[in-house]
Amino acid sequence: MTKRTKSRREPPPGQPISLRILGEYLNLSPATISLVLNDAPGVRAIPQETRERVKAAAAKFDYRPSFYARSLRKQQSFSIGVLVPELSDTYTAQVLTGVEESLIEEGYFYLTASHRRKPDLIEEYPRMLMERSVEGFIFIDTVLQHSLKLPAVAVACHQEIAGVTNLVLDQRRAAELTLHHLQQLGHRKIAFMRGGSHSSDADDRWQCLKAVARELNLEIRSELTVTLNLRFSTPELGYEPARELLNRAGQFTAMVCYNDIAAIGAVRAIMNHGLRVPEDISVIGFDDIQSASYHNPSLTTIRQPLNEMGKLAARILLQRVRGQELLPKAMPVLPELVIRESTCPPGERGPRSRRNGRT
Repeated sequence: MTKRTKSRREPPPGQPISLRILGEYLNLSPATISLVLNDAPGVRAIPQETRERVKAAAAKFDYRPSFYARSLRKQQSFSIGVLVPELSDTYTAQVLTGVEESLIEEGYFYLTASHRRKPDLIEEYPRMLMERSVEGFIFIDTVLQHSLKLPAVAVACHQEIAGVTNLVLDQRRAAELTLHHLQQLGHRKIAFMRGGSHSSDADDRWQCLKAVARELNLEIRSELTVTLNLRFSTPELGYEPARELLNRAGQFTAMVCYNDIAAIGAVRAIMNHGLRVPEDISVIGFDDIQSASYHNPSLTTIRQPLNEMGKLAARILLQRVRGQELLPKAMPVLPELVIRESTCPPGERGPRSRRNGRT
């Protein structure tokens, strides 16, 4: 390490700052400066006073270590690819926030692509991201068909695929919480919104609801069941299906919605039909998105710890990238019932009737 004699003149304004120029200013070797700024092994051998001088000078001239040099030196890109259905989707956004928080803490950057549930894009985007040297993938609510060449973690994927760690909600427990709650309130005639096949959770969630309903002797009637075919991430997802259920002959006192966005649309359809939530029809959602507690009425829902799921997905992926730990193929996540204003016991006024749009 070069000993300090005195600092030289400051670099001219506007001149790009390199390790060499910083070394000349501090009268230190570029290797010493690199050790300090990268907090590399062996940095403790450098006097604390020297380390503080290096960091102060780097801050003064806004010097940042070269990302490309760091990548070449460690043969890493420090980048992760993240595939999502839509960036505007509230479920995706909350999971992605958790992913971002964990990656930032570890000094990783991420590249995001939204495939809008198009199979060709789900196939093409991983190849494009690999060309940009990502070290692994996180898939959020994305239906995968085959394994990949890089480590991958999938949030809400229910297929066993080689090389992919699945982070999945316990859908069986979610179904129990949903139907036990409605049964305990006294509901027997329940309408259901079933998710479309484009959503990775849909089939498993539906099978679990049917299984628990049988155990509780709750009939799932075909005329009180509707499948969501739209791929919107707005309340429109649940508005038209709820209208369809309301216009059918069957009577019901509660509605199980596929997610909170659909539940918000269903509440509007019920109100436009001249009925009240929850006095005439109780509504229960799924996910506990940020707006669920602020909606009027606030939504009773099944909470997924979305932010924590994102953090966990990122941590698991980095462990796999670094080869630090042998992980199981699936990591279960437990749901929680959050009771708010959109559910209550059925009204005592007998069969409901349309009331000219008034509450």
